Amino acid sequence: MRILALFAAFVAGAAVLLVAVGLLLPSPAPTGQGVAAVGGPFTLVDQNGTTTTEAALKGKPTLIFFGFTHCPDVCPTALFEMSEIFAALGPDADKLQAFFVSVDPERDTPEVLKSYLGSFAPQLRGLSGTPEQVAAIKKAYRVYSRKVPLTGDDYTMDHTAVVYLMDKTGTFAAPFNAKRPAAEAAADLKRYF
Repeated sequence: MRILALFAAFVAGAAVLLVAVGLLLPSPAPTGQGVAAVGGPFTLVDQNGTTTTEAALKGKPTLIFFGFTHCPDVCPTALFEMSEIFAALGPDADKLQAFFVSVDPERDTPEVLKSYLGSFAPQLRGLSGTPEQVAAIKKAYRVYSRKVPLTGDDYTMDHTAVVYLMDKTGTFAAPFNAKRPAAEAAADLKRYF
């Protein structure tokens, strides 16, 4: 009986030792790239009626914001901040591009986008399309939006309020913080030129 107890204690001690050694050993390095899968193919129409695809993202760093023209505060604020960044870039403004992608294709036609964007930097391009086309780009960019009924037949939209930064190859680089001094944001963007 005593030998059996000693053997059981030895097995228990060995198990504890193996677990402790396993915890102390370094973990294997992650094998992924560490970049979220954001972006992908899309076909939309800009405010001038020109078909625009993901190929338009190549060649310059790009800021992309998803919103809608009837947005009372978040969207115009984001577009104003992006306009200020273009102004802070001065002669380098042509080295950056920006897209405002509508999550409200029912109301945001090219004509509506053109009128709305007239209040912001001329470099901002508006994109919209059929509900199916908009759903496809929202899925590719992991954008949430939902129609919220108001009184009568009116509605508003809940939506993701992130500015996406795509690098010169059209690959997602990072969410971009536009809520800071425009000169600071512009200096940050120059790293991607």
